[in-house]
Amino acid sequence: MKGFVPGGFNAGVVLIIIAVIAVFWLIQCIYTVQPDERGVELRFGKPREEVSMPGLHFHFWPMDRIEFVKVTEQQRNIGGRSSAGSNAGLMLTGDQNIVNVQFSILYTVTNPQSYLFNLETPDETLQQVAESAMREVVGRRPAQDIYRDKRQEIATEVRSIIQDTMDRYGSGISINAVPIEDVSPPREVADAFEEVQRAEQNEDQQVEEANQYANQKLGQARGRAAQIREEAAAYKDRIVKEAQGEAQRFISIYDEYVKAPEVTRKRLFLETMESVIGNSNSIIIDDKQGVVPYLPLNEVGKQSTTPAGKPAAATQPEAK
Repeated sequence: MKGFVPGGFNAGVVLIIIAVIAVFWLIQCIYTVQPDERGVELRFGKPREEVSMPGLHFHFWPMDRIEFVKVTEQQRNIGGRSSAGSNAGLMLTGDQNIVNVQFSILYTVTNPQSYLFNLETPDETLQQVAESAMREVVGRRPAQDIYRDKRQEIATEVRSIIQDTMDRYGSGISINAVPIEDVSPPREVADAFEEVQRAEQNEDQQVEEANQYANQKLGQARGRAAQIREEAAAYKDRIVKEAQGEAQRFISIYDEYVKAPEVTRKRLFLETMESVIGNSNSIIIDDKQGVVPYLPLNEVGKQSTTPAGKPAAATQPEAK
């Protein structure tokens, strides 16, 4: 029959079949690596050293096959109340308390070949290592550290242990952070724990109020002490200045006394007597006459005002 090859097959059909097979093979040989991925080619099951970066690539299928690995940051959650029926988050602290720790692991794949072929199940291994590291660190510390005081310090220590362990396994994983999201007691003792927490908060509040009161009183006492010191210093300065003034006055009087002893002595006597009797009612008594009347010249010219506002005439003792 014309147009047919021996065996009864049309040459065009054969060419079409060959072209379809070639297109199918070519499609299988071309692959695309996404921006958040890396590709590892395997030739006869053995990984090649080159890592395929994002973009279009060619490999010889079926001798070669490709494994894709996400290299962006990934997260695994461990523990917490959301894990119903799981004991992954229950841990024993150093002071024999049980806590339920919910934390996450943020990691990236830095070596795709190691991640794919050094561990059979790298994600499960990472989770087991993370649980073990958290139990180890929590088991060395009191419950108060994981509840409130040193949560960030614990997270940093756990991250270091996980990274060291995964590096020894050759996992090709880099641990970015281990955030501790929640820490709670077991459900059976949650109510009692909340009572203890409230009591501790009340204690902290009372201690804070006591510290504020102590600081207030201490500040007042310090202010009063500073005021007393300032007043004492001022009193000291005043007394010293007065003493220096009196000393200087005495020296000046003494210098005058040295120049004229008799005159100075009499002047001092008169000044003293004037200061003594100047403001007193004076009565002069004579040996012969008895009480001697005198004219108070200092009262002359003074006028006293009567209740009606009229000046009264000055009176003087009558001489006998």
